[in-house]
Amino acid sequence: MDLSKIIQMVINLVLRKVINRGVDAGINYASKRGKTDDQMTPEDLQQAKSAKEMAKRAKQAINIGRKIGR
Repeated sequence: MDLSKIIQMVINLVLRKVINRGVDAGINYASKRGKTDDQMTPEDLQQAKSAKEMAKRAKQAINIGRKIGR
């Protein structure tokens, strides 16, 4: 294997993890609507939790769709 291919694989791995963290942080921010936990009512916390679970299920569905499409 060529050294440039190995370096590219490592870069892709790191970049994928960074992007996934950013997407997760964005989903968390959107589900909380920019509020901190102490500013939210119990109803808001429950709604944020359900939004996170829905996002998790959407990610799983996308991954399943990719596997089926292969």
